[in-house]
Amino acid sequence: MKLPYLAAIACLLGAALPAQAQTGPVAVRSLAASCTNCHGTNGKAVAGAGMESLAGEPQDKLLQKLKDFRSGAKPATIMHQISKGYSEEQLTLIAEYFSAQK
Repeated sequence: MKLPYLAAIACLLGAALPAQAQTGPVAVRSLAASCTNCHGTNGKAVAGAGMESLAGEPQDKLLQKLKDFRSGAKPATIMHQISKGYSEEQLTLIAEYFSAQK
Protein backbone atom coordinates (compact mmCIF):
# COMPACT_ATOMS: atom_id res chain seq x y z
CA MET A 1 0.00 0.00 0.00
CA LYS A 2 2.87 2.39 0.72
CA LEU A 3 4.64 1.69 -2.59
CA PRO A 4 2.02 3.41 -4.83
CA TYR A 5 1.98 6.38 -2.44
CA LEU A 6 5.79 6.71 -2.57
CA ALA A 7 5.77 6.31 -6.34
CA ALA A 8 3.24 9.13 -6.67
CA ILE A 9 5.35 11.41 -4.47
CA ALA A 10 8.47 10.58 -6.50
CA CYS A 11 6.65 11.45 -9.74
CA LEU A 12 5.45 14.77 -8.37
CA LEU A 13 8.91 15.70 -7.13
CA GLY A 14 10.44 14.66 -10.43
CA ALA A 15 8.01 16.85 -12.33
CA ALA A 16 8.85 19.84 -10.16
CA LEU A 17 12.62 19.59 -10.62
CA PRO A 18 12.77 20.53 -14.32
CA ALA A 19 10.68 23.64 -13.66
CA GLN A 20 13.05 24.71 -10.91
CA ALA A 21 16.14 23.89 -12.97
CA GLN A 22 14.99 26.21 -15.77
CA THR A 23 14.94 29.23 -13.47
CA GLY A 24 17.73 28.36 -11.05
CA PRO A 25 20.96 30.37 -10.87
CA VAL A 26 22.86 28.08 -13.24
CA ALA A 27 20.07 28.16 -15.82
CA VAL A 28 19.85 31.94 -15.66
CA ARG A 29 23.62 32.30 -16.08
CA SER A 30 23.38 29.97 -19.07
CA LEU A 31 20.71 32.17 -20.64
CA ALA A 32 22.79 35.29 -20.01
CA ALA A 33 25.96 33.65 -21.35
CA SER A 34 24.85 34.17 -24.93
CA CYS A 35 24.73 37.92 -24.30
CA THR A 36 28.30 38.03 -23.04
CA ASN A 37 29.70 37.24 -26.49
CA CYS A 38 28.94 40.80 -27.52
CA HIS A 39 28.26 42.65 -24.27
CA GLY A 40 31.24 41.33 -22.28
CA THR A 41 31.69 39.03 -19.31
CA ASN A 42 28.83 39.58 -16.85
CA GLY A 43 27.54 42.30 -19.16
CA LYS A 44 30.56 44.55 -18.71
CA ALA A 45 31.39 45.67 -22.24
CA VAL A 46 34.94 46.40 -23.27
CA ALA A 47 35.45 50.15 -23.52
CA GLY A 48 35.56 51.33 -27.11
CA ALA A 49 34.19 48.05 -28.51
CA GLY A 50 30.93 49.65 -29.63
CA MET A 51 28.65 47.60 -27.41
CA GLU A 52 26.82 48.98 -24.43
CA SER A 53 27.27 47.46 -20.99
CA LEU A 54 24.31 45.63 -19.51
CA ALA A 55 25.72 45.24 -15.99
CA GLY A 56 23.94 47.29 -13.37
CA GLU A 57 21.32 48.75 -15.70
CA PRO A 58 17.81 48.91 -14.25
CA GLN A 59 15.89 45.69 -14.86
CA ASP A 60 12.83 47.44 -16.30
CA LYS A 61 15.01 49.36 -18.76
CA LEU A 62 16.76 46.19 -19.94
CA LEU A 63 13.50 44.28 -20.25
CA GLN A 64 11.88 47.08 -22.23
CA LYS A 65 14.83 47.15 -24.65
CA LEU A 66 14.58 43.39 -25.15
CA LYS A 67 10.84 43.67 -25.80
CA ASP A 68 11.41 46.57 -28.21
CA PHE A 69 14.00 44.54 -30.11
CA ARG A 70 11.62 41.61 -30.31
CA SER A 71 8.69 43.71 -31.55
CA GLY A 72 10.84 45.63 -34.04
CA ALA A 73 10.21 48.96 -32.29
CA LYS A 74 13.95 49.30 -31.69
CA PRO A 75 16.08 48.79 -34.80
CA ALA A 76 18.92 46.31 -34.60
CA THR A 77 21.25 44.25 -36.73
CA ILE A 78 20.93 41.01 -34.75
CA MET A 79 19.14 41.67 -31.46
CA HIS A 80 15.68 41.43 -33.00
CA GLN A 81 16.46 37.85 -34.02
CA ILE A 82 18.12 36.90 -30.74
CA SER A 83 15.32 38.32 -28.56
CA LYS A 84 12.68 36.33 -30.46
CA GLY A 85 14.42 33.14 -29.33
CA TYR A 86 13.51 33.66 -25.68
CA SER A 87 10.23 33.38 -23.82
CA GLU A 88 8.82 36.32 -21.87
CA GLU A 89 9.95 34.65 -18.63
CA GLN A 90 13.47 34.10 -19.97
CA LEU A 91 13.78 37.73 -21.03
CA THR A 92 12.72 38.79 -17.54
CA LEU A 93 15.32 36.47 -15.99
CA ILE A 94 18.05 37.80 -18.29
CA ALA A 95 17.17 41.42 -17.46
CA GLU A 96 17.12 40.58 -13.76
CA TYR A 97 20.51 38.85 -14.00
CA PHE A 98 22.28 41.76 -15.70
CA SER A 99 20.70 44.40 -13.48
CA ALA A 100 22.19 42.57 -10.47
CA GLN A 101 25.71 42.62 -11.94
CA LYS A 102 27.97 45.39 -10.67
